Amino acid sequence: MPHSRAERVGDLIRQELSELLLRAVEDPRVGMVTITDVTVSPDLRAARIYVVSRAGEGVEDQTLEGLRAARGFLRGELGRRLRLKNIPDLAFVHDQSLDRAMRISSLLRELHPGGEEPEDG
Repeated sequence: MPHSRAERVGDLIRQELSELLLRAVEDPRVGMVTITDVTVSPDLRAARIYVVSRAGEGVEDQTLEGLRAARGFLRGELGRRLRLKNIPDLAFVHDQSLDRAMRISSLLRELHPGGEEPEDG
């Protein structure tokens, strides 16, 4: 459960942006995007939105371009929906944590071929 105001605002932004990306943004570059996290600065002036494109590998740059192009529209819609005094500046970033997790999983499978679990002892 979020405690600080920045965390609460980040959760609200994540929810609203998810809805907007699903229903209101028509840019084909944005297509299938998942927002994995939103971090908001303590002064609520900047928000970093971490996204993963589900369209496949190699389209992350196009997706980020589409999101950056829609940034003004998204800020305006957030202003209408959230009714905050200041709407944070939105910065979209490719979330690499899923890629890292898959890489680690792959390395572990190489260490233990055949899906065998290492034995303790």
